[in-house]
Amino acid sequence: MRIIIIFISIYKIENIKMTITKGKILLKRTDKINYYLDIAETVLERGTCLRRNYGAIIVKNDEIIATGYTGAPRGRKNCSDLGYCRREQLNVKRGTQYELSRSVHAEANAIISASRRDMIGSDLYLVGHDAKTGEYVENANSCTMCKRLIINSGIERVIIRDNKEDYRIIPVLEWIENDDSLDGDGSY
Repeated sequence: MRIIIIFISIYKIENIKMTITKGKILLKRTDKINYYLDIAETVLERGTCLRRNYGAIIVKNDEIIATGYTGAPRGRKNCSDLGYCRREQLNVKRGTQYELSRSVHAEANAIISASRRDMIGSDLYLVGHDAKTGEYVENANSCTMCKRLIINSGIERVIIRDNKEDYRIIPVLEWIENDDSLDGDGSY
């Protein structure tokens, strides 16, 4: 007679969730979209903006083609190095007057790191954090200039994280059909 004793411990290692069903341990995997958004969120940690930092990754056929984060052009000092933000000093409203920014946006940095032929039909994942609070940027979206770059690059969809579980999927075709450069003040 054999006696089998089973000790079951359930561990939560960061975001890994396990359940036990009929004696089998099953891992609850993160869905693909949140997987890529989590990577974009890690990329934003390299950002150097004192207002908002974004991370972007471009994915095609389940392969990451390029990454980008908010920061000054190569060779120039970042706002985090300077210790001030010119746009903040001038009280520039969010979503306007990006010509006054020292930073290249995350989407633009990702796009310039990839070839167009690789981006055609791809997805861009975007996550933004407020630099002071660390909270997700409310109503995050690409600026007018980045929308133009995304359209011309051939990216098909932009997926933007609203919070740890929720996100929006924006078909780039919507930006083409609803041309915001024809009306409004250019902000979002």
